[in-house]
Amino acid sequence: MTYVRKEWDPAAQGPLHGLRVLDLSRLVAGNMLSLQLGDFGADVIKVEPPEGDPLRAWQEDGLSLFWTVYGRNKRSVALNLRRDPDRAALWALVTQADVLVESYRPGTLEEMGFAPDALLARNPDLIVVRISGFGQTGPYSGLPGFGTLVEGMSGYAHRSGFPDREPVLPPIALADMMAGLQGAMAVLVALRARERGLARGQVIDLSLLEPIFASLGPEAAIHALTGHVKERMGSASNTASPRNVYRCADGRYVSLSGSTPGAARRIFEVIGRPDMNNDPRFATNTARLAHREQVDEAVSAWFGQRDRDEALAAMRAAGATVGPIYSIADVAEDPHFREREVIVTLDDPELGPLPTHNVAPRLSATPGHLRRPAPRLGEHGREVLAEAGLSDAEIDVLLAALS
Repeated sequence: MTYVRKEWDPAAQGPLHGLRVLDLSRLVAGNMLSLQLGDFGADVIKVEPPEGDPLRAWQEDGLSLFWTVYGRNKRSVALNLRRDPDRAALWALVTQADVLVESYRPGTLEEMGFAPDALLARNPDLIVVRISGFGQTGPYSGLPGFGTLVEGMSGYAHRSGFPDREPVLPPIALADMMAGLQGAMAVLVALRARERGLARGQVIDLSLLEPIFASLGPEAAIHALTGHVKERMGSASNTASPRNVYRCADGRYVSLSGSTPGAARRIFEVIGRPDMNNDPRFATNTARLAHREQVDEAVSAWFGQRDRDEALAAMRAAGATVGPIYSIADVAEDPHFREREVIVTLDDPELGPLPTHNVAPRLSATPGHLRRPAPRLGEHGREVLAEAGLSDAEIDVLLAALS
C-alpha cells in the first residue's frame, strides 16, 4: 500500500507557535517530549554536543531512522558545553526560552554551572524539565537512568510474559515514551499556571519510573490490602474474561476482550455456547475469572476451527469486541490506517520519500503540523545563535571550534 503523501509546511503556525523550547536531552524520553510540543508549533531547538544526540547513532540496516522520526519539527545547534564561549551561547539562548529540557544524571546540570536556581535567576519565567531514571531525589537518583532499568524495577516486567517463563521487557522504549508524553503534559500545565499568574518559572522533576509505575493501576493498593502479588499470566487479564490472544486455523492470531457483560454474552453466542450465559460458572465476570481456563478452552476451540478473516467477520457481525494481531506489514496494508492517515509519507533530504507517524492527537480547530524534517547536526547553528543576539564574529568562532 502507498501511504498518503504529505508536504512539509514550514509556514504553518500551530497553537504553540511562539513557544521556544531548548532541548538538551538525549535519546528517547526528552525527544518524545519535545516532539509533541514541536508538532503543535513550538520552536524546538536541539542543543547537541559536537558528536550529536546519541539517538542519531541508533541504526537499523544502516539507517538512522530513530532520529529521523523523533527529530522532526526541530532545529539543531551544536555546542561544546565544556567550553566557556559555548556556555555563554547557551546562556544567551536561555534568556529567550520558555522551556528547557535536560536528561543528564542528577547533579550534572549543577556541575556544568546551569543549576535550576541559576537558570531561573537568569530567566524567572523558564520551565525546566529534568528527566532522569529515578528522579532528582531518593536513594536511586544517582543510578543510570535507562528505561530498561525502570521497566524492570517498576513492576511492569514482573507482570509481562507467561507464568512459566522469565519476565519480559517491552521491545520498544516504553518507559521513555510514557515519560515523554507525561512530560509534555506537565509542560502545558506549567505554562497554564504561568499564564494564570499562579507561578512564573518552575522545575519539573520527571522520572522514567513513575509514569510506567502508574500504568500498573491499583496494584499497590491490592498488595497493601490483600497481600496479593499479581503474577504473569500471558495475554490473559486479572480483570476480565474472556480476554486473550487466540490462534486461528490459518495460523494467524486475534485479540479478544469480553470486559463488559454484553460483550461476554455476544462472544458466547457467536461461538455456539449460549448456555454459558446462564451457567453460574460463567454468568458473571467474577465467575468467569474463577473459571478462566474453561472459558479460554471454549473460545480457543472455536477460533481454532476457522481462518482469521472468517472468525473476525462472524464476531464483528455480532458486535463482539475482537481484532487481528497485526505486524507492521499488516498495518501497511490496512485501509483504516490509510483513510485516517495514521502513517504519511514525507520527503527526507537524505532518504527521499519516507513514511512516518502523523501528528497525534487530532485537534479540530488547532491541529498540529509537519513543518520540517529532522535536522542535520548543527544545521541551524548560525541562525539560532544570531537570533540569540550573538555577532557574526562570535558565531564564526563557535562554529570554527566545532569543525
